[in-house]
Amino acid sequence: MADNEMPPEPEDEQEHPLGKFIRHQRELSELSMRQFADMVGISNPYLSQIERGQREPSRRVVDAIARSLQMSADALYSQAGIDPEPRRKSPSVRVALEADPDLTPRQRRALLEIYESLRDANRRQGDE
Repeated sequence: MADNEMPPEPEDEQEHPLGKFIRHQRELSELSMRQFADMVGISNPYLSQIERGQREPSRRVVDAIARSLQMSADALYSQAGIDPEPRRKSPSVRVALEADPDLTPRQRRALLEIYESLRDANRRQGDE
């Protein structure tokens, strides 16, 4: 392998998008694994296993992780390519913003507040 070539990703990172997404969001939030595990209410080794795809978290743990990332559990599953339950309508702007892996929790919250204020203003104008 040449000096400038990167080794291939470990197999478990390629095949476990939920863990990879959780790690990416934790790193965007600039949280250590220990800090994030404490926020979620799980052990540091358990979080490590989830991020590496060695353990599949329960719905309760996914809910806690999503709350800590300031997003919905459905958005977390969606971003990882997992459909938690079939939808009858297309995803909303809210779900798309909550699922965007490149936004920090603070940016996500700001965009959601702007979006909701615009929707509220349009509703008020429609009522007049």
